[in-house]
Amino acid sequence: MSIAMAPAEGRRGWRDRTLPSPYKEIVVINGVSFPEDKIAEFCRRHGVAKLSLFGSILREATPEGGYGFRPTSDVDMLVEFLPGRTPGLLALSAMQIELTEMIGREVDLRTPMEVSRYFRHEVLREARMLHAA
Repeated sequence: MSIAMAPAEGRRGWRDRTLPSPYKEIVVINGVSFPEDKIAEFCRRHGVAKLSLFGSILREATPEGGYGFRPTSDVDMLVEFLPGRTPGLLALSAMQIELTEMIGREVDLRTPMEVSRYFRHEVLREARMLHAA
């Protein structure tokens, strides 16, 4: 699994003092960019208490047919909401579409209770947090 930090798109880097806004970090995992500022704003707007990654995005990249992250893999995300902010099914679907557009890769957005009880413990144990309120 490759993880890197990069300046936000359109920025020349942290040493450029002429930037009109502060340096923004982007976490890159297996070639997928997760812009921290956009994710934080998304979570504030939607009442997200915690947004995490799980599944193949956290494993080494492999060719098609392998167990790890592949060129056609989606990105599995786990979402937990602040009390009183849990959305309905349509709003959750809209959030999934918004995240897909944000990272440029299909997102499968799930709450902990939607994950099968047979492997929920493993998913929660391996999840890597992107944002917490």
